[in-house]
Amino acid sequence: MPNINYWLMKSEPAAYSIHNLQQQKQTIWDGVRNYQARNFLKQMQVGDLAFFYHSNTQPPGIVGLMKIVETGIADPTQFDPDSEYYDPKSTPESPRWQTVKVEFVEEFSQPILLSTLKEKFNGDELLVVKKGNRLSVIPVIESVAKSILVTNN
Repeated sequence: MPNINYWLMKSEPAAYSIHNLQQQKQTIWDGVRNYQARNFLKQMQVGDLAFFYHSNTQPPGIVGLMKIVETGIADPTQFDPDSEYYDPKSTPESPRWQTVKVEFVEEFSQPILLSTLKEKFNGDELLVVKKGNRLSVIPVIESVAKSILVTNN
């Protein structure tokens, strides 16, 4: 059986929420413009699981789970001059920004709040609780992911 990796992907619910994903079933995770976060997107594999995290809201936290269903997608917003994510240095022949397609798995019955995550994990275990971490896409180690999944049940 292939190894499943776990990720945490942040979105502001006013921009795109777990409910949007639930309605659409699948979406590409576009608009990431941080090289480290982009590199994490490039490491994702079909079948990996990602926690959907609502950020810049009160209270922030993990609200659901999604699955990576396609990888190696050139983020189309980089080519659109009308997009806030337009990158004039990027070309279709040599795209700078890659993304993935995600699929809705479940919405958690109760969000797992950032405050709860901070009580359970330190910054070395889960980057989202590390002071100063602003990345929108981060890896989650398997033991932490399984602990989060148990918390949800």
